[in-house]
Amino acid sequence: MQEFFQNTIPVAEGVDWAEEKIKEQFSWFFDPIKNDFGDFIENFAEMLSNVPAAIIILIIVVLAFFISGKRVFLPIFTLIGLLFIYNQQLWEQLMFTLTLVIVASAISVIVGIPVGILMSKSSIAEAIIKPILDFMQTMPAFVYLIPAVVFFGIGMVPGVFASFIFATPPVVRFTNLGIRQVSKELVEASDAFGATGTQKLFKVELPMAKTTIMAGVNQTVMLSLSMVVIASMIGAPGLGRDVLSALQRSESGAGFVAGLGIVILAIIIDRITQNLNSKKA
Repeated sequence: MQEFFQNTIPVAEGVDWAEEKIKEQFSWFFDPIKNDFGDFIENFAEMLSNVPAAIIILIIVVLAFFISGKRVFLPIFTLIGLLFIYNQQLWEQLMFTLTLVIVASAISVIVGIPVGILMSKSSIAEAIIKPILDFMQTMPAFVYLIPAVVFFGIGMVPGVFASFIFATPPVVRFTNLGIRQVSKELVEASDAFGATGTQKLFKVELPMAKTTIMAGVNQTVMLSLSMVVIASMIGAPGLGRDVLSALQRSESGAGFVAGLGIVILAIIIDRITQNLNSKKA
């Protein structure tokens, strides 16, 4: 027993060894993502930055107007908020932040919904995946940055990777919950009419669970946005980098303005996705 307490279990060394082996054996997978996918994300963000701000603002305001059921509060807030960000010369940073959120959220949803469906269909899969989701949600977000840098270097790709890990659990859990809460009578009725498993999933279960699933998508998008400041620590550009720079220089004013830009973007995205959910309900 005394030897056990005197000699530490080499967990850290084991993790470092595993990382090196994974990086070495799967370089064919990580390198194209780091280079090609990284270039794609940066080019997309630069393309958005080159589009006249007035056009993007108009598109988002019109989108907010129709999604909100033609109510005026959200479009007015969106217009004022985006004009404020443009006035503060943070427009390019906003476009990079928006790109990071869109890409990370899209990957999380594309991966998360099928995993949630799998969990809803198999109790064994649910028992295996739930602890993994718990681990992803409870592990401090800063820890995700380490393997992100090891596998993908610095820039937007590791930021997307860290955001993906942090933001995926809600959409998985809500998809699983939504499908499991579908009325058993409806499921039995579809079985009685001879529906196949695919027909039952796409014509009964997913339509009935879409409100719950969309709530999970909303949470995933917001968690992706919450990672922008942390992702800036590994080179991800955007408003988070301005907040980090202001923190390092003790510039309260600059940090407040950049942080306010993130808050404005968060409110706009949250209200749009919430109204989209209520509109589809």
